[in-house]
This record gives sequence, C-alpha cells and structure tokens, in this order.
Amino acid sequence: MRNIRQQVTENLIHVFRGRLAGVDALPQLAVLGLLSGIVTGAVILLFRFAIEWPLDYFFPGNGSENFEDLDILTRGILPLAGAVALGLFLHKLGIHDRKVGIAHVMERLNYHQGYISLKSAIVQFIAGVTTVVSGQSAGREGPAVHLGAAFSSILGQWMRLPNNSIRTLVACGCAAAISASFNTPISGVIFAMEVVMMEYTIAGFTPIILSAVSAAIVTQVVYGTEPAFSVPALTMNSLLEIPWILAIAVIIGIAAAGFIQLVDSLGRYHHRPVILRIFVAGLLMVPFAIFVPETMGIGYDTVGHTINGVLGFWLLLGVGCAKLLITGTSIGLGMPSGVIGPTLFIGATLGGAMGLIGAAFAPEVASSVGFYAMLGMGAMMGAVLQAPLAALMALLELTHNPNIILPGMLIITTATLVTSEAFGKKSLFITVLKSQGLSYQNSPVTQALRRVSVGAIMDRNILRIERQLTLEEARKALSSQPKWLLVDGNSGPTSLLPAVDLARYLEELSEVNSEDAPEQPESLDLMQIPANRRDVAPVQYQATLEQALNEFEQTKAEALYVQRHVAPMIQRVYGVVLQSDIESYYQYRRS
Repeated sequence: MRNIRQQVTENLIHVFRGRLAGVDALPQLAVLGLLSGIVTGAVILLFRFAIEWPLDYFFPGNGSENFEDLDILTRGILPLAGAVALGLFLHKLGIHDRKVGIAHVMERLNYHQGYISLKSAIVQFIAGVTTVVSGQSAGREGPAVHLGAAFSSILGQWMRLPNNSIRTLVACGCAAAISASFNTPISGVIFAMEVVMMEYTIAGFTPIILSAVSAAIVTQVVYGTEPAFSVPALTMNSLLEIPWILAIAVIIGIAAAGFIQLVDSLGRYHHRPVILRIFVAGLLMVPFAIFVPETMGIGYDTVGHTINGVLGFWLLLGVGCAKLLITGTSIGLGMPSGVIGPTLFIGATLGGAMGLIGAAFAPEVASSVGFYAMLGMGAMMGAVLQAPLAALMALLELTHNPNIILPGMLIITTATLVTSEAFGKKSLFITVLKSQGLSYQNSPVTQALRRVSVGAIMDRNILRIERQLTLEEARKALSSQPKWLLVDGNSGPTSLLPAVDLARYLEELSEVNSEDAPEQPESLDLMQIPANRRDVAPVQYQATLEQALNEFEQTKAEALYVQRHVAPMIQRVYGVVLQSDIESYYQYRRS
C-alpha cells in the first residue's frame, strides 16, 4: 500500500513538472508563487529582526535608526570596525562567493538560469546585517531582494523544477521581497518585471502577483498594514508648480547620473584586494559618520522627518549630497550595501530642499515640503534604476493618494530621461554588471526561449535501443511504432535514427533474402545500416530552449536527447529535440 501511494505521488509530481515545462501552466505557477511569497516573507522577517534587534537593544532612545544620538567616538569607530570585520569575512571567500545584491541576481538569471546557492544567500544575510548594523550607508531592500530570489530559487531546485519555472520563481522572490520590505505589493510586481526580468508577460503576472500579496500578508501579521513611511495627505496646490517640478526633475536626473557615474568609476578597482577596498570604504565613512550621522544606516528616520517638514534647507541639502557621495563611493568600492534605500533617502532630501526653495519664492503657490520629498523619492528611484513604472507605483502605494499620480509621472519620466538620454546612463545594476565584464541579454527572442523548457517541445515517441541486435529484436522494437531510435553505445546514446529507416532496411532485406539467399544475417549493426543518422548530445530535462540552442552550438550535435537524474549514476531519457523543433516552436508562438 505504501509503495502504491509513493508511486502515485511520484506520478503527480512528474505531471506537475511536465506542465511547468511550457508557458501555459498558470495553476501550477500560481501555487509556486504563493509558496515563494510565504517563504520570502518569513525570510525577510528574520532578516529585519536580525537588523533591528541589536540596534533597538544597544542604541540610546527609541527606534533602530538612532545613530545620531551615539557619541562621536562610537560613531567613528562603528563603521570602521564593521568594515574590517566584513573585509576579513569576504577575504576568506572565493571571488564568486562574494557577489551579492540585485546585480548578482540578474547575473544568475542571465548566465545560470536563476540558480542561486544557499551559500550565496547566507553570505548576503551576514553582509546585509553587518553593513546596516555597523552604520554603513546602506539599505536593506537590495539584500532582501537577493534573499527572496535565492530562497525561491532554492525552492525550485529542491523540487527539481524546469529552469523556466525557476526563473519565474526568482522573479516571484524579488517581487515578494520588495512587497514585504515596503508593504507595497504592486510596486514589488512591477519592480521584478521591469528591473530584474526586464519583460512583461501575461503568464508571469499571476504567480508574481500572488507572491507579492502573500509576502505582504506574512509581514503585515508582524508589522501591521502601514507602509514603510508615515505620509501625510499630499496634494499639488497649483498647476503653476509644474515648471518648478520639471526643474527639480532635471536636478534629480543630474544627481542620479552622477551617482551612477561614481559607482561605475570606482567599480574599475574591483581587481584590487577586497579587504583593502572594504577597509577604504569604511575609513571614508568615518568623517561622514562623525559630522553627518544622518548618513549612517538606512536613514528612514531622516526620510520621515523630511516628509513631515521637520528639517531645514541646509541640513536637507547637506545630508542629501553627503548620502550620494558616500553611498556611491562605498558601493563602487565593493561594500555589499543595498542601493534602493539610499536612493529614496537622496531623492527625499534633495526634493525636500528644492521644495523649501520653491516655498521661499512663491509661498502662496508652493505645496508642502513632504509633497516635494515624495516626488524626489520617486524621481531618484526611477532615474537610478531606470524603472519609471516601478517608481510611480511605489510612490502611489506609499502615499495612498491618487493626486500624486500626475506630478509623479511628470517628474519621474523627466528625471529618467535626463539620466538616460542627456547623460547616456543605463540602470545602475546594468552598469555594475558591465563593469564586471558581464552583459544582460534581454532581446525578445532570448526572453521567449527562456520561458519554455525542452520538456514542452521534445518528441517523446522514442525508443532507446542497443547498437547490436538480432532481426527478431529489431522487428519487436518496431512493433511499438516509435518515431526515433536512440542508439546506445559503450558510454550512453551515440546516435539517433528514424525508425522508418530501420523498417525500410528490414523490408529490403526480407525481399532480397526471399529471392536470392535463404539465410538472413544473425544480427544488425545500427551504425552500419543505410540510415539518416544524427549525432546526439545530452541536455537536461530542466533546460530551457535557450540552453538547448547553446548546446547545439557548442557540441555541433544534430539532435539532443533529454535526460534527467532519477537515481545516483542513473539517467533516464525522456525524449529528443531537434534544432528545427525549436525554430518551429518559436515561429508558431510568434505568429
């Protein structure tokens, strides 16, 4: 009875995986999205607790971001000590194991089909907690996205899902992480598709939405339903403010371009020893920590004060510029810091400062400082990430105010255009990948091939057969009416031939023998009979069509046999794929 239940379970799992090979498995993807969101939400709760508990416990006053109330000596020592500890930790790791953050997630998607290791997640967890707790100018959202993507990827690997499904799970983890961090499910969805995946698909929306919603619910159980910032009611007082909003957009666009350029310029020193680069970043943080303590940590307390109009012009301008300089320098030198939080900080303070200027010149027209701070946050995020829609959705969800949409669209798109067109800057993450000698392939053809596994188009009508066989064995093999015969050699399949070629040969042999010779050969060598044989190479069942095409190019094979590990040292063949099958599938889906 137990064996029967086990067999039924295995069959159901196999059917589940098989459905996921294509692009139309919405019910299965929906289940995966929910699982990804729950797992990611739990991981983000643990990550936030690891950051907030030591800060709440050891810091004076209330709140986990009260770096300003620390004495000067502590503020100076803390980031330097944290940098030394982090540098020693990263120094002991291999070069590949040191890579963390959203750029690393995009690299794994582009070059490794979304496979992220548990070790990578652990390194990110330790590095993310250390940077924030030690007062580096860092955010927690970048590490959170890495953690969400990593654990969602690990979930897919543990379930041995096709690679196209693992890629979707990674996107689900990214959306869930943003949703859980800010309590903004919609912007999490758009962020995953616009920034990380760089594509919008109907099939992808459903699981990613479910992942974002389930992660938000998990975190709301602990932190409540309020968003990351307490935002008062904001409205634009007059349409006469539009020229000033456009001017602020230009300033924010220039600031974003400068930030990206700073990260890119310092990123060219990545060949230097990591312990030296991290130490220098920590050392440079010391004067900022002493004189501008608002730049330490995440800085959401300063953002909150800015939105509520508590801070003055020079303080806003000073901390905004200081945050830009030290964050760009730290990230460029290799400090594993998150970048989303700092961009919101920079945008809020610069936007608030510009709002105060507007209020000084036209007090009867100008809106509140909080209004301009929120617009600055959205503009800076959109320009640095080159993700205007994600920034707009974040702005809308954080304010719960539809009146912010019109000025938000205006300032975000303008700032994004200034950064990309006037200064020729790509997204910060694309820039980081480029500085590492990597690219991000997101052409329509590549994206389409990545969404489908070989299991969706392979021909299952095959028969695996030995090279040497008797006439009786050959006739028995053909009785099952296979389309292809996969010929086994000494070390696995060596050739693929159409079954009709063997049938034709047997028919000709029978006609010749009946007329000229009474005796037939005792055995056949399938590598010697006349047939249209194809050289073969293996491809794993989880592989996408993109991987299959790469395999064709690398091996020069004429056909791929699809296999999967079913037990140690045992591979089971499920079907075969020709290059023409991939081309025909793509042409069919496009038409």
